[in-house]
Amino acid sequence: DRKSPFFGRTYNDALATKKIYNYYIHPRWDDIGSSTLYVKVLMADYELGYAIIEMIGEWNDTLHNDVMYLKRQVAEAMLDSGINRFILICENVLNFHGSDDCYYEEWAEELEGGWICCLDTFDHVADEMKATRLQYYLNFGKEFNGINWRMLKPELVLTLVEKILSRGQKRLV
Repeated sequence: DRKSPFFGRTYNDALATKKIYNYYIHPRWDDIGSSTLYVKVLMADYELGYAIIEMIGEWNDTLHNDVMYLKRQVAEAMLDSGINRFILICENVLNFHGSDDCYYEEWAEELEGGWICCLDTFDHVADEMKATRLQYYLNFGKEFNGINWRMLKPELVLTLVEKILSRGQKRLV
């Protein structure tokens, strides 16, 4: 995908060099500049304007300002290509350490009618996100934790997320 922020990267599938908590992870996880958080863009549909991004590791804004890396290295390139709805798969985000909400606010303001939704957040991760007031910029919570995204076509995942959002239970940016 020429529009991908990771276009042109080469991977050595035989050599794992990236680590989370001293455990090696698969070489196909993309480095965004953070020492604790990696991503995979599972799909991006530029015509429909959405992307599904899987994350792994520790989302640490306190020590590493990971949201800055996520926004600058991934989201901004996608925003420039017409993506304004982001589905973040967080089932492998083991911890979240919040700081302030400035980058989240900036990202949300740039979405032009879109949104950011986190699927499958652990309760302790969601609690820390709430403590950092991210519910004003991200959609997350129990209602987004039951979507069996691995078994569904991406457009159906999008439809299910939008159905939950349309119920008015969560904030549309």
